Amino acid sequence: MMKFNWSTRKIGLFAMTGIVIILVIVAFAPTHDDQSKNNGQEASSVMQVETALPVFDKITEWDEYTGRFEASNRVEVRARVSGFLEKVNFTDGQIVEKGQVLFIIDQRPFQIELNQATANYNQAMATLKTTEDNYNRVESLRETGAVSTEEYDRRKQALAHARASLELAQAKVDHARLNLEFTEVKAPISGLVSRDKINEGNLIDGGSANSTLLTTIVATSPIHFYFTGSESDHLKYARLAKNGKRGETRTEDFPVYIRLADEDGFVHEATLDFVDNEIDSRSGTIESRAVLQNEDHLLEPGMFGKARIAGSDEHEALMIPDEIIGTNQSLRYVYVLNTANEVAIKNVTLGPLHANGLRIVREGLAPEDRLIMNNLQKIRPGIVVNPQKTTITMKSSDLASAQ
Repeated sequence: MMKFNWSTRKIGLFAMTGIVIILVIVAFAPTHDDQSKNNGQEASSVMQVETALPVFDKITEWDEYTGRFEASNRVEVRARVSGFLEKVNFTDGQIVEKGQVLFIIDQRPFQIELNQATANYNQAMATLKTTEDNYNRVESLRETGAVSTEEYDRRKQALAHARASLELAQAKVDHARLNLEFTEVKAPISGLVSRDKINEGNLIDGGSANSTLLTTIVATSPIHFYFTGSESDHLKYARLAKNGKRGETRTEDFPVYIRLADEDGFVHEATLDFVDNEIDSRSGTIESRAVLQNEDHLLEPGMFGKARIAGSDEHEALMIPDEIIGTNQSLRYVYVLNTANEVAIKNVTLGPLHANGLRIVREGLAPEDRLIMNNLQKIRPGIVVNPQKTTITMKSSDLASAQ
């Protein structure tokens, strides 16, 4: 009978266990293809972001002011003589020319007055002729002593009186003719006429402080645009002009660009023609005025508008879109990439919005900074991203002419 060797059996069990462990390790070990696949998945998990350099260009900064259009001239049309209104000779709201007849007052009483004055003038002229003949006769007889000094003086005075009477008669003719002309109420200026305040057939009063208001006319070509600026802006413009970096607002034809409430661009070109002589102590502002030709009569008194005026000299500046600017309480910041493609934050000091639609950056950025343009809600400082280059788009100038 064979004797079982327990030592040999123990060695065999250990060997079998080792073989099983090796087989398990080999079965579950990753292959080369699996490792490549995992590495690809890790690379694809890095977020892609678009990056762009800030716009670096020469610009002029613009200040904006809200204002209102006013007529360059406004006239109340009133009667200068009293009488019955016979005819209204215009359509409400039309454009009228200077000298155009707007109203006609009943002319008959004034024509009669002129006829009477003319008759009196003719009578005075005849009297003067007779008086001159009488005077000439005594003048020739005076040298021979055939007429007394008293008679000579009497006829001389009569001649002077006749001449004065003729001048008075002439004045009455002129007055009567003028009153007859006043029965045709004419437009004193060219412009846009309002409605007629008095209808035909009404008795109107004229030639006094209480003369009847017939209508109004406003001159809209050219038209004025009034706006107010702050004391600090006024000082800024004065210092720029003093240093030769900007035109003098009071003495030069300074360009102003205006847009209306329903317009996107500042398409109306005007010229600054007036700056007030003092700053309002109550509001700390100063009034200015721009003038526009308004040949198409699009602009009307009372309309609101926004004016844009050059607020700096031409200088180089960095600009970025508002959409990539973040806010942290009072701070403004943007996301940038460092050389390792890691996200970083840069605080920036901002200026006004430029006419090209981009925000001017005063401090905090360099021209070579790579700005992150998208996925701003998903990124955070310190993470590595996969950058894709793009460029910042500017909108075309919204001024009336190119800068």
